[in-house]
Amino acid sequence: MGINEFLSNLTVVSVEQAVSLPYCTWRLAVSGAKVIRIESLLGDPNRKVGRKILDEEQMNSYFLSVNSGKKAITLNLKSEKGQKILWNLIENMNVDIFATNQLPGNYQKLGIDYEQLKAVKDDIIWAGVSGFGPERSEAAYDPMIQAYSGIMDTNGEPESGPLKFGVSIADIEAANQAYSEIMKALLHRERTGEGSRIDISMLECCMSLLALHIPMTGLNLPMVKSGNAHPIFSPVGVYKTADGYVSIAVGNDAQWEAIVNCKGFEALNKTEYKTNNQRKTNEEEMNKELQEAMSKMSTEDVLSAFRGAKIPISKVNSVSEILQDSYLSAKLLGITDPKSGLEVTLAPPPVACAHKVSLSFPPRFGQHNEEIFSSLGYDVGELRKDGVI
Repeated sequence: MGINEFLSNLTVVSVEQAVSLPYCTWRLAVSGAKVIRIESLLGDPNRKVGRKILDEEQMNSYFLSVNSGKKAITLNLKSEKGQKILWNLIENMNVDIFATNQLPGNYQKLGIDYEQLKAVKDDIIWAGVSGFGPERSEAAYDPMIQAYSGIMDTNGEPESGPLKFGVSIADIEAANQAYSEIMKALLHRERTGEGSRIDISMLECCMSLLALHIPMTGLNLPMVKSGNAHPIFSPVGVYKTADGYVSIAVGNDAQWEAIVNCKGFEALNKTEYKTNNQRKTNEEEMNKELQEAMSKMSTEDVLSAFRGAKIPISKVNSVSEILQDSYLSAKLLGITDPKSGLEVTLAPPPVACAHKVSLSFPPRFGQHNEEIFSSLGYDVGELRKDGVI
């Protein structure tokens, strides 16, 4: 059985909201798994975030980003009946993976803790994503985890205060690590028949990104904020050309020699810039001279010269430019709303799929209640009347 067929046989049930877990289950959906997202009777708050680009409630722009390819149902897990329905769903739909990003302190009271679900289905793979892990039940969002982990203090210019990253790095990293651990758990189950419990801490995921900073700090060699520069290598940075910006990263002295041999950069061939340590020591003056040379050339001319000399370089693209770049745009995904005809472009998963990806539009609030609950033998009207869905 190939990996695509293997994943297409998986059923995932997720009590999810916000970004961290929805991105993980979106990756599972992209990989072919059947994903059913469960929401409270109030709905995922992210449904109401961003612009209202559809003429309907709870389908705002922010929600559309990481929820395609899923089915959506509502369920009141605060009620005993709602919990029993969940357990029935897990057993009768032969659910492989259950995931949640509820606060750990709510697991047991909502009937979604590992022990209760393992009693329902012994080989279930259970995954919980939270800010601090199961031992610390505190609300957490991406910016505060960036701050708490030390990540925010690494970002920005030397003279600036702490700076949040422009992408939701804590959410996405936790999601990717959850996806990775689920793959390991699936392999473990394939070999042993055993399920697994997975706990993902957003804080620990962010701390793992400090793989270079923590050892240096422990050796009393702190890596201070360096903006677009690098704390050790030079030159590394963003430079303004005559019509835009380029980013270069010089990793060794041979690459620097290649730069000073490029037309227009000969004046930088100085003894005090010969080695990386010398360039780092004289970085301010070197960067002024490098910037002056760059400013006299177009972006395309700089790119052509440096690429020809095998120097790592890139134009600094805006996100809108990515959509126009033939190389990058070919990697993007697209979804279309069958109801309104709205087309939405999505970022690709971090690793390209071996199969053609075709995703359904993000589900409306409770869109699949009738389909899912009726298939389990429930009277949907009665469930609504009882306040269960």
